[in-house]
Amino acid sequence: MKKHKPLPAVKSPDSLNTVAADAMKRRKFLGMGLLGFAGLALPLASSAESCAAVSDFVGNIINPVADSSRQSDTFDEKMKLLNAAWQKKDYRVARALANSLRISGIQAQAEQEDPGKPLVTASQFGLVSSLPADWKNWAKGWNYYKVINLEEKKGIRRKAEPVEVLLSFQNAQTNSLAREIRVAEMKDGVITEIISQVFSELRRGDQKICRLMFLADNNGNEKRQYLVFYGNPEAETPKYESDLVVRGEGYGLDIENEYFTAYLSKQTGQLARMILKREHGLEIYSGGQGHGEPAGIDWAHDYVSEDGFQKMRISLWDECPDFEVVRGPICTIVRRWGFPYSPVHPLFSPARLNVDIEYRFYAGLPYFHKFGHMTAIKEFEPAALRDDEWVITGQSFTDMVWMGPDEKIRQGNVPADMKDKLWGIGFINKDTQDSFIGLFLEHRGDGLPELAHNGSPALYYKWHGQIWSRYPLPANKPVPAGAVLHQKNAYITIPYSAAEGAAKIEALRQELLNPLSASASAFVPGSGANTGSGRLARASELPAENRISKKALWDALRLVKDPQLYKSDINIVDLGLVYDVAVRGSVVKVTMAMPHRGRPLGTYFNYGSNVVHGTVSKNISEALYEVPGVKKVIMEQTWHPEWSWNMLTDEGRKKLGL
Repeated sequence: MKKHKPLPAVKSPDSLNTVAADAMKRRKFLGMGLLGFAGLALPLASSAESCAAVSDFVGNIINPVADSSRQSDTFDEKMKLLNAAWQKKDYRVARALANSLRISGIQAQAEQEDPGKPLVTASQFGLVSSLPADWKNWAKGWNYYKVINLEEKKGIRRKAEPVEVLLSFQNAQTNSLAREIRVAEMKDGVITEIISQVFSELRRGDQKICRLMFLADNNGNEKRQYLVFYGNPEAETPKYESDLVVRGEGYGLDIENEYFTAYLSKQTGQLARMILKREHGLEIYSGGQGHGEPAGIDWAHDYVSEDGFQKMRISLWDECPDFEVVRGPICTIVRRWGFPYSPVHPLFSPARLNVDIEYRFYAGLPYFHKFGHMTAIKEFEPAALRDDEWVITGQSFTDMVWMGPDEKIRQGNVPADMKDKLWGIGFINKDTQDSFIGLFLEHRGDGLPELAHNGSPALYYKWHGQIWSRYPLPANKPVPAGAVLHQKNAYITIPYSAAEGAAKIEALRQELLNPLSASASAFVPGSGANTGSGRLARASELPAENRISKKALWDALRLVKDPQLYKSDINIVDLGLVYDVAVRGSVVKVTMAMPHRGRPLGTYFNYGSNVVHGTVSKNISEALYEVPGVKKVIMEQTWHPEWSWNMLTDEGRKKLGL
């Protein structure tokens, strides 16, 4: 591929004038667009004149630091404006203000939401330099570590169990947790890196907080230690391989692992269908016309309104009212929430029961989780309320299975005295050994009477096929404001044989109910400390081995400014838009995000030219080709994770007046 020639470095006022003038000629729209908002049009009679005009514009209008408090409106101000618009019956303005309030909520969540209590605090860390010589050399490039103990207390052998912990770090010790964190297991004096996933990275004061997930083995009744390494400015985002494959954008994803492929509705995010990855590839689906909405196998959550007037369903959403998605090599999380819709939405739009649903799909595991929280915003009296329902078209299964309070799997019909005491339900095919079984791991209510754990399965339901449906609350009884109905379910797809099926499901439920116990501790290495093969650092993650200086690359990217923020003179690094800089030989790959999908064209920063700053501004290619040794620049844009306020550096916050 032909090498791009680097642009000449800006070294003098004359060369700066030339660059500015050329940029103005290339971007003729500036006279009407960028400067038009100020009522200005720049004459382009000569380089000197145009540069002087730009200099005056920058110096007089753009350069002064803005008062950030004037850049937005508070929640209270918006509420007053909304109330005034409503009183005036100016409903278009009221709708615009309601959307603006939602945006305020998103920002407040990013800035203020309590992430919980970290398992390991920011003050709990060790220095890599203090580790045994072999380990210190193996982890060369990283400066700090934290220690996590995992203990198995039930005598159950674990294989690649996903473990999630909340950790806190001193901001001064790390640039990016997603890039820098590596997890290593210590076993029999040997330290070995294991696959991990970082998500929900937050800034809170002088700390960074994140959720860390990794896969852990245990032989049962063991206590093992794990080191979490961080603090390597040269680190690149790790590219772990796993069987978890995700296709699509937003919440309408196709998610595949070794055992199944799950298809989420592109409209609602509900689980629409699954294909079990066995020799005949059974498809579990719900066909037909539904109730006018797209059919799916997961029909919860919903309620019937007062006096049995109508059914309010999340499966009636035309799109998710709100959602969050986490993608990674270990787990894909799809969380959606909002108020159920009426069949004649928006004619009726009660704000009574907020439904918050989260799917979790894992690498290498034959099950997925669903978490549910149904919160009463005000007191109301549903004629019925349902928190789990699955409908499967056809006759895919031959027998029903269920689990009572004794935690034993049985086949056949549920006895009358057990119908409200179920903790597992599902279907099996005695010939093909296909199965789909739901296990209720948690089912409780805050501010509610004792819940009914019902949902007896049925093999034949009005020509659909198989169904189970759980109604946890008595009909036509008040649900008080603030009441919350919690659930955590696991849905299993393992082959079910007559000889071993029940025992496997029962054992798996015990694993899920009794996860590995995590705790923080200090680390005292044993005398037999040594390393497995290889080292922690990948190519270009150690300064001494880099032909191209990573520091020089990051410094160069600080010359790329965002021209839409006129007064801040802020670059894409301090904006937190650059997620990764990877070096392979003479090739540099930059992975970056954009602040929001209203600006989808990140390539603008790779090809655009900026002249609205009082200081030098370049595009990505221009800046990086001037770094010695760079022969090729690749820019890749990503939306995962989504950019937020938490990505800003300290300097970025200062530049924006935050």
